[in-house]
Amino acid sequence: MKQPVSSKQREVAFRRAGGKAPAPGDKISGNGQLRPKPDKSTRRRYLREYVNWLWPYRYALGFVFTLAVITAALDMIWPLAIKQVIDGVLLKSGVPAEVKRRNLMLLGLGIVVLLMLKQGVDSIRSYRIAVLDAKVIVRLRRRLFGKLLGLSLGELSELKTGGIVSRLSSDVDSVTGLVQMALISPGVALIRVTLTILILLALSWRLAIAALVLVPPMAFISYVWLRKVRPIYRSAQQDRTEIDARVSETFGGIRVVRAFRREPREERSYAVGRHTIIRKWLYAQKLELILEAGWGLLIPFTSLLIVWYGGLLVLRGLAQVGDIFAFQIYAVLLLQPVWQIVSSVSTLQKSLAAMERVFEVLDLPRDKPDAAGAVEAPPQVRDIRFENVNFEYRAGIPVLRDISLNVPGGSIVALVGPSGAGKTTLTDLIARFHDPTSGKIELNGVDLRRLRLASYRKLLAVVQQETFLFDGTVLENIAYGRRGATLEDVSDAARRANADGFIRMLPEGYETMIGERGFKLSGGQKQRLSIARAILADPQILILDEATSNLDTESEQLIQASLSGLFKGRTTFVIAHRLSTVTHADLIVVLDEGRVRESGTHELLMEKRGLYFEMVERQRQSMIAPTGMFE
Repeated sequence: MKQPVSSKQREVAFRRAGGKAPAPGDKISGNGQLRPKPDKSTRRRYLREYVNWLWPYRYALGFVFTLAVITAALDMIWPLAIKQVIDGVLLKSGVPAEVKRRNLMLLGLGIVVLLMLKQGVDSIRSYRIAVLDAKVIVRLRRRLFGKLLGLSLGELSELKTGGIVSRLSSDVDSVTGLVQMALISPGVALIRVTLTILILLALSWRLAIAALVLVPPMAFISYVWLRKVRPIYRSAQQDRTEIDARVSETFGGIRVVRAFRREPREERSYAVGRHTIIRKWLYAQKLELILEAGWGLLIPFTSLLIVWYGGLLVLRGLAQVGDIFAFQIYAVLLLQPVWQIVSSVSTLQKSLAAMERVFEVLDLPRDKPDAAGAVEAPPQVRDIRFENVNFEYRAGIPVLRDISLNVPGGSIVALVGPSGAGKTTLTDLIARFHDPTSGKIELNGVDLRRLRLASYRKLLAVVQQETFLFDGTVLENIAYGRRGATLEDVSDAARRANADGFIRMLPEGYETMIGERGFKLSGGQKQRLSIARAILADPQILILDEATSNLDTESEQLIQASLSGLFKGRTTFVIAHRLSTVTHADLIVVLDEGRVRESGTHELLMEKRGLYFEMVERQRQSMIAPTGMFE
């Protein structure tokens, strides 16, 4: 579950930020860096980046904007036609009734054609904006997904699974609304407002003043009022991310939840979190509804004012009856785009909050970018050398200290030691999941940081103690590490991992769906599939992190015999707590508290009668003598 930021983390972040203390809204990144909440300059920079992001679509945007302007212009014509119907046809004296009927029919047909043309253009505009939104969504989501794949493990841990999914789904969808809310709608609405005001002034400047007198103060009040909404939406979205992350962890560890009878607590925590989000959204909606009510009253008040004042002007001979009808229509056409501009501010707040979250991730540094002048990794491993390697997950808390080793290519290296000694961390450095805090690791005399990461990772295969399988078929999971693998290749790897037998007993053999994380398989079966996946990858560097911990003794012996053939010609690092499985290793490295205490062959270390000897004896005695737990 998500843990609060510790005082130690804040102290480290304080030092790394040059003495700047973390503010309440600041975050501590996965590598201990201070990551402040976005300020105004950062938000402006994000907006510039978004504009740059849209630049390739400028012609499509221009086309959509042009269609919107045409729609607005057509909208301005038909009220004048209504005025002509009233003043130029119905109320015009001295014209025969037959002529009036003919003119009325022609004007009516003209208005119908005009409205149909306007609707057709507007439908094309709506479709083109939908196509543009889809293109932006696909491109932005793909870019964000690629960025997430390249972030450091610490940053990914900080974002949480729920936060990652939230950014890829709802946040990206909201960001694309900026195209409509920030560019198209306000621009077209401004054009509509300008045209409407010019027409009103041309018809009657007196009525125009009456129609417009209430609009500016109402628009200003609305803008100030809606500025309160954005922080609420941002806070609610952050809460949603936290809850999604908690849900992901809850169902990922559902066995633990049920084993400790924590279902009521998780349900209560979820309900409280969702209730908080709903209250924030309702509060934001209340602020918006107050404004909508104000604008809802403004339209009838304006219409009433136009009728009353227009009637007085008609009685004085300063206006015509058609002017009143036209002004009623134009008042609606005026208030609609003004409200559209104001209400778009609210939607814009949600989109801007989502944009900040998306571009905040895009702004993060990529994990281990290739250095200038980086070279391709060599196809063969001659040696791997550790020179004074130190590593810290958090500043000031060393995990590995002064590690110096020389591993000849093709040798088997066993890493042993008590839990927390740094064995897995050392293999993570070999796989370049992390880089040393100081010192260096060299492959054939070249620092790993000088190699192209993608080419170096091609040399690797990792089998972890906590086996991870994808929700797919057995065939897809084994073939994951090698593109284009055939069924024969996969089945051969499965046989070498002692997995072919149980696979063929499954309902659909190699095409059997194994479920999320392979939940339809036992722990030993999952681990054998993971080993088969590594065998098929045919790596130069193989890392086995307690790869046989979930296997029974018979299966373990069979796999060990199969792996002995795989080890030939490959540099293999084996982490094992059962020391009986590593007695034939070329080099055994004993780690304790992050330091190399001993190293050598099994025979040499047993002769030294040091830490390794004590560990072997303790395991041997524990297998012979009862522990007392079951007596």
